[in-house]
Amino acid sequence: MPTHQIAVFSAKSYDERFLLKATVPTIEFICHEVTLNPSTAVMAQGYEIVSAFVNDDLSRETLHILAAGGTRLIALRCAGYNQVDLRAAKELGLSVVNVPAYSPYAVAEHTIALMLSLSRKIPRAYNRVRDGNFSLDGLLGFDFYQKKVGIVGGGKIGLLVAERMQAFGCEVMVYEPINSQHCIKQGFQTSDLTTLVKQSDIISLHCPLTSDTRYMINHDSIANMKAGVMLINTSRGALMDTRAVLDGLKSQQIGYLGIDVYEQEGSLFFEDHSLDIIQDDLFQRLLTFPNVLVTGHQGYFTQEAVQHIAETTVTNVLAYLNGERLQNRVGV
Repeated sequence: MPTHQIAVFSAKSYDERFLLKATVPTIEFICHEVTLNPSTAVMAQGYEIVSAFVNDDLSRETLHILAAGGTRLIALRCAGYNQVDLRAAKELGLSVVNVPAYSPYAVAEHTIALMLSLSRKIPRAYNRVRDGNFSLDGLLGFDFYQKKVGIVGGGKIGLLVAERMQAFGCEVMVYEPINSQHCIKQGFQTSDLTTLVKQSDIISLHCPLTSDTRYMINHDSIANMKAGVMLINTSRGALMDTRAVLDGLKSQQIGYLGIDVYEQEGSLFFEDHSLDIIQDDLFQRLLTFPNVLVTGHQGYFTQEAVQHIAETTVTNVLAYLNGERLQNRVGV
């Protein structure tokens, strides 16, 4: 059987390992560590199928280069597709598929980890003990029990977080504008966004990035939050206006901030910049706050999730090659 080669961008060693484990004899993944953008798209010349990741640049310019080089399928190794110009893809005859669900438990559990780490000041405590300092001053935390938790987005991940926070004894409310009945059937209290923002002690974001949700966390919404609120984002960076969040931290309106995503993460995350001078002043300012915890988009990063991503990518590619219906197709 002929082997179909797929050009894979933003491929780390773990991506290559899991793709190799999941692949079949008729598919060969050619892995490139570089990100996909207008400058690197020429590397896909002659490849009918290209695989890209969450921070690759799939703008109109990139897509034009890919289409001109013979690409017909873009297999995303992620759920989000806001980085893809779907209108341009349709015009150019490019099919786009994603991995719509990969271990929602991974992201939900990471969300809870951020909450617990912030509430009990685990990073500070860890470093203090390693230095031989066992003082408890500055480590006072708070109970989750009977706190009000607002979940923005009632999809799989959001409801898993809601379920786990209920187990802590929290009062949970969910904002889900599209499928609120599903949340109610699962036993969760639903709420409008304004009420949720005003009443919640902890707010956790679990919604896609769209024109409606971009900067949903802004100066106005932060002003309506409880003083000292805990704000968690493991979804999409641009759901939050970073400047507004910084102002909220400085005024102490935001008491705790945990993020696994950042609106300008494309030039930072998934790479080692430990020897670089990071030029993003907003990001650097965030890191100076003792009540801020940032992780580098690792919420999805468990063995189970990465394996599922690889397996679904192979399934998507095989469906295309076999002329089958693309069940995970996204587009306009």
